[in-house]
Amino acid sequence: MLCEYSTRRMTAECRNEEAEIRHTLKRAEVDSVKILLSRVIEKLYVLRIQEPAVFAGVEEEIEWIQRELMNARVRCYSYSPEELMEVAYDFEDVIDDLIILGSTPKQSKVGNWERCLVLIGIHKKLELIKSNIPALPRLRVREFQSASVINDSIEERVWSDIFVILGQSVANAVFSPVEEKVSALLAREKIQPYTKKKAMRVLDKLRSLNGFLKGLESVELDDSGMVWMEELSHVTLSAVIAIDDFINRTEQLKKRSWMGPSNGFLSAFGKLKPQEKLAAEMDKIYAKIHNLSIHQPTAVSRQDQSSNPKSTLGSCAPIPPQPTTQEPDLAIFGDDVQAMISRLLTEDQSFRVIPIMGMGGIGKTTLAELIFNHKAVIDHFPLRVWTLDGHRLLLRDKDNIVESDLNQLRGPGRYKEEMQQLKAFFINKRSLIVLDGSHFLYEKMPEMLQDTLNGSRMILTNCKTWLPPNLNMKNDPHPLRLRTDEESWALFTHALKLKIPPELLQLKDEIAKRCGGLPLLIIKLAETLSHKDATIEEWSNILQHFDHVQNQLWSKTLYKIHKDLPLYMRRCLFYFTLFPQDFDIPARRLIALWVAEDLVQPEGNSEISEDVAERCLNLLIALGMVQLTKKKLNGNVKMVRLPDALRQYWLSKAQQATFHGVYTNTRSELSLGTNKIRRLIDHLDKEDISFNHIHGDYSTTSTSLTPYYGDVLSFLSFDTRKETKPGEEVGNFLHRGISSGCFVILLVLDLENIFRPKLPEAISKLTQLRYLGLRSTFLETVPSSISKLQNLQTLDMKHRSLNTLPNSIWKLQQLRHLYLTESSRSKLMLKHDATFPTTLQTLCGLFLDEETPVRDGLDRLLSIRKLGLTLSSKQGVMPLQLRALIDWVLKLNQLRSLRIKSIDESNQPWELELKPLVSLVDLSYIYLLGRLRNPSIISQFPSSLIDLTLSGSELVEDPMQSLDNLPNLRSLKLFAKSYLGKKMVCSLGGFPQLRVLKIWKLEQLEEWNLEKGALQVLRDLEIRFCTSLRVIPAELLHRTLLKIEVIPSLCEEICRKVVDFFSLCWALFAIEADIQKV
Repeated sequence: MLCEYSTRRMTAECRNEEAEIRHTLKRAEVDSVKILLSRVIEKLYVLRIQEPAVFAGVEEEIEWIQRELMNARVRCYSYSPEELMEVAYDFEDVIDDLIILGSTPKQSKVGNWERCLVLIGIHKKLELIKSNIPALPRLRVREFQSASVINDSIEERVWSDIFVILGQSVANAVFSPVEEKVSALLAREKIQPYTKKKAMRVLDKLRSLNGFLKGLESVELDDSGMVWMEELSHVTLSAVIAIDDFINRTEQLKKRSWMGPSNGFLSAFGKLKPQEKLAAEMDKIYAKIHNLSIHQPTAVSRQDQSSNPKSTLGSCAPIPPQPTTQEPDLAIFGDDVQAMISRLLTEDQSFRVIPIMGMGGIGKTTLAELIFNHKAVIDHFPLRVWTLDGHRLLLRDKDNIVESDLNQLRGPGRYKEEMQQLKAFFINKRSLIVLDGSHFLYEKMPEMLQDTLNGSRMILTNCKTWLPPNLNMKNDPHPLRLRTDEESWALFTHALKLKIPPELLQLKDEIAKRCGGLPLLIIKLAETLSHKDATIEEWSNILQHFDHVQNQLWSKTLYKIHKDLPLYMRRCLFYFTLFPQDFDIPARRLIALWVAEDLVQPEGNSEISEDVAERCLNLLIALGMVQLTKKKLNGNVKMVRLPDALRQYWLSKAQQATFHGVYTNTRSELSLGTNKIRRLIDHLDKEDISFNHIHGDYSTTSTSLTPYYGDVLSFLSFDTRKETKPGEEVGNFLHRGISSGCFVILLVLDLENIFRPKLPEAISKLTQLRYLGLRSTFLETVPSSISKLQNLQTLDMKHRSLNTLPNSIWKLQQLRHLYLTESSRSKLMLKHDATFPTTLQTLCGLFLDEETPVRDGLDRLLSIRKLGLTLSSKQGVMPLQLRALIDWVLKLNQLRSLRIKSIDESNQPWELELKPLVSLVDLSYIYLLGRLRNPSIISQFPSSLIDLTLSGSELVEDPMQSLDNLPNLRSLKLFAKSYLGKKMVCSLGGFPQLRVLKIWKLEQLEEWNLEKGALQVLRDLEIRFCTSLRVIPAELLHRTLLKIEVIPSLCEEICRKVVDFFSLCWALFAIEADIQKV
């Protein structure tokens, strides 16, 4: 009996599962039909308004078909979706013919005979449609009704503000490239109706999944769900590539046709074959999307998951406060303190909330304490309040300290009365209130004080990535990031209870990397090592066994990331796992790679993919998911990496989602039927499938490579051996792979730091390539066939010996970023009538002389954001070129970075003439080398300037008086002969944001005066070879957060004062230590 019951139950479950699958498929098909019918009817309405005359003679048939299709749109579930879509596509084809007919009087090439043929074709198509509509097969309504009881939608939730900043969804990232390519296809002339239909069918099928994908943003996908997402991303990418390939082929046919681009039977016949191939490819892609829509992944609500996290993520219990004997080190959080204080001390009198957001152990409470006890805060806020244990308030003013027990507020009938008294207490006092982990007043206190107008502020410490709704309108969050390697080492040495022997300094990098920039982990390691013998063996042993502590502290963060992160951002994190462990990834490299693989997409036309990628990276850093390891001097991101624990986690998730590919790891488990590599990474790992193919016996037949590398999207090599072998091996591998038909959809070829890779001429067959990384490869030539890479977006040839650029580079019409080597004098050789890639955003390292076409040449590039040029010529020959250059620069409204070097034949600074740059409102970086013919230019820089370098400018007036009013300047470098005067003065109130000041080789500078209170936020001062400078301003010598770097070539008086100051500091430190011991 039990067996029979189990059988019946299993049968019923199977039937329910089948019914659910049928319903899911049905719903997706119906959505596709509705989208298509709405578009067709809307297109018809627009045509009636714009070209009513084209309906003469077909008005009655058009109205009848329109009426039937509008009824069908309402009764979609009564018709077979496939047949109804065929009718709708045929009718859309008729509307397109009518649009062409309406435009024919404006086209002189089309005569009455051709117009007559179009009319005949329209009539035949309308008759066919009229005969097909009554014959449409009907579905039994009962079948759908029986399935409709199944819940078919996933409720969407609104992302918190911190995600709204990015404004991205996986649906947009997946579908936007397809929509863009289909639009480009439909805009082309002489596309056959069946080709349009096939492409539109694919797009409409994808659109039908849009709602489902948006719903996935609010749920937790399992591993099979992530595999499904990777498959969908791969299929949509194949659609983009297929359409791209078709467009490129038709362009080539146009150029090769001896009969002209639009005339002749042979030309028309030549276009039919690519269209047939595209239509067949669209059918295959449609079938794959159709199959994916049938097998849509199931998901569990994040709300449900939160109570039962996966065991692999470890415990999700809150991290308790960790006791430590160390005082907070202001230098570690200096920039954060400065940013927070600038927000707290604004003149705005309305009540503001500033949440400090970040993972547990990242230093939120420490930062709040540093701010709470900062002198500027104490002076500004008469009353300061700190919560204790979530139940008590500690009230401090300049006279006394009062403690209040909040548990009393929870008594019956007293809550409202006590809250009113508390509000009355605060309403007349400008207060700073810190709620550190207090959940009782987390929402009540901001609500209570939101109407006060006395300049009060509130700081919240919050582990979550969302805020209560009542805070969303009046908050300015401060996300706390992981510390850089330099900051991590400083915190480690601050927390360590012993002096580090010199021989242990070799472990500096490993210690910084092992802790991943997490302050709590750094302090734990320091306190552990403080109780161990200070030897290499002992410390190395502790580091090897530190993984358990590391994983325990990261576990809650891993769970939060897994739970809250949008799907497309998870794929961005997957990309980090392609790089070796502990590898510092340049931000410019990572952003270009994300863009090349369409991992991010802009929404709307107001931004570009690079902006979205940069914001995505900054957001990952702000949320503690990615570690910023190195900053530029101006504070911007330079290098990033994943902490070890996070990398291990995301590597396993990437492999489970088949982001790298569907294959086994070792050769012993090799299976030809299952190995499909999507992203080929060469880590010189002998256990990897591809090791023998790349570095092994070259006698391996090319055909044996095909099963592995037919679908590869990216190839990144990290073989950085300093010998000729890496270049030869990767070159041979590329040659054999390309000749066997591999890499046909390759998007990324990144060979950065590979010594002289031998690029084959057949590289021209990689027509889908978007990123070619050849930085630091020491190549001297590139194949001329590079011009055939029509989809190339980034060509990075910096730090290599290339003297002359081939003209073919400028044929790359999709090129966005071109990096060249400044010192190699990479010269531009092209004709004045040459075409330029108008999409170019980055042009760095280009060498200009009197023969370089600037006017009516380079000045056609108006989308440049980053420009780096070196000008060189004989004396008196270049004035016209200089004027043409500056006129071009002033037209670059999107310019953010400008680097110009003017040198003579001996590589010495030469004349440089500029005009005021104040109109370039986005310009943030300027580097100028050369003698400024109009020195007043330095007082006309834009207020957006963040980083300024002057070298060889030969200014005779104090530049500090002209530059100190730049409100956002963070880094100022005055290099050799930039200033020829003897005296320099920094005034009070000037340089409000200056953090870095470097003064090099100002040999005539004798006196530097600093008004009291000037350069308050300066953190890094470097003075080199200023041999006449007598003394450093005394005001700077007492700045505890200021790092002063001097070298022996400075005059003895400076060295003596610096040494005396630091000796005094050490003496005071020793006295304080002795007092504490007592």
